[in-house]
Amino acid sequence: MNNNDRKTLSARRLFTGNDWRTNVVLEVVNGQLESFHCDQPGPHEFDLIAPSFIDLQLYGAEGRLLSVFPDAATIHAMKRFCEAGGATHFQPTVATNSPEVMSACINAVRSYWQEGGEGCIGLHLEGPWIHPQKKGAHLEAFIQRGTLVAAADLLKEGGDVISMITLAPECCDEGVIDLLRAAGIIVSAGHSNASYEDATNAFNTGVSTATHLYNAMSSLQHRSPGMVGAIMDHASVCCSIIPDGHHVDAAAIRIAQKVMGERLFMITDAVTDTDTGPYQHQKSGDKYVSAGTLSGSKINMVEGVRYLVNQAGIGVEDALRMASLYPARIMNRKNLSGTIEAGQPFQAVGLDDQLFVKRVYRGS
Repeated sequence: MNNNDRKTLSARRLFTGNDWRTNVVLEVVNGQLESFHCDQPGPHEFDLIAPSFIDLQLYGAEGRLLSVFPDAATIHAMKRFCEAGGATHFQPTVATNSPEVMSACINAVRSYWQEGGEGCIGLHLEGPWIHPQKKGAHLEAFIQRGTLVAAADLLKEGGDVISMITLAPECCDEGVIDLLRAAGIIVSAGHSNASYEDATNAFNTGVSTATHLYNAMSSLQHRSPGMVGAIMDHASVCCSIIPDGHHVDAAAIRIAQKVMGERLFMITDAVTDTDTGPYQHQKSGDKYVSAGTLSGSKINMVEGVRYLVNQAGIGVEDALRMASLYPARIMNRKNLSGTIEAGQPFQAVGLDDQLFVKRVYRGS
């Protein structure tokens, strides 16, 4: 091992993703955590070191929406945005769009990887196989039914790049979900008007996650529990949530977290300013709107963590796991653990006592 790249770090608190340690000194060699020692005297460089965050849904950054600028430069901008918010890994996302735009976004991820770009897990396609009645800010003109032919064509073109697809299970032909899962793609239910019964059946037969709880899905009613009820009632399905103060009320987040526990994780759903293309996002206070409809957030991951703690009343430990460990479990990749362990790549974020990012470590 080349010990030239050796860092000694210290923190008043270390959250490993599993437990807490105090007054810790860490030895990092060539991007891997060699060892750490507790009960070491201060002062310390950080108040808190925690596993770095993982954002499984964002659309652009720095004025470059991926669907408008589908190139490696946009994904580099997304990486910078994510790192500023404590995230080392991210999943660029494109909303329901034309086949040509979807293809260009697939190629953008390939180009980013070919340039040696770091942190990009793969492409998240949100649509186009969604329900028109739950389209949210998505454009109905691009919505399609999910057929076996369409799924096979999509896999042929981008099966090596696409890592997640959000779809409405009731808008797909039989066999589509199985085909996607066989290709290693995470299937997430969203923008769906499914009944409680149909949603539960989808979760029991291959759909492992759902997209942005409460938003763009059949709601929980006392005589018709809908997809929200099916998500909360299921034993294993996971779901993302957007903690920006606009997509979901803080109390609704807190209720969901009490019910779902480790099955609830956070995303930013972050967009960026754009005045071209079919999806034009304009800032409206501290959120984005498109044609008057809430269309995305402006938060990064650490801002979401702070909202979970300070507004939703969720404990720091749970909030950190919602941003790191739980997304890592969903993606189930060797290079994503959501934990800090000796002998593993040191993927971590150094924070101050107010949960603001001081430094991000990407690991090897």
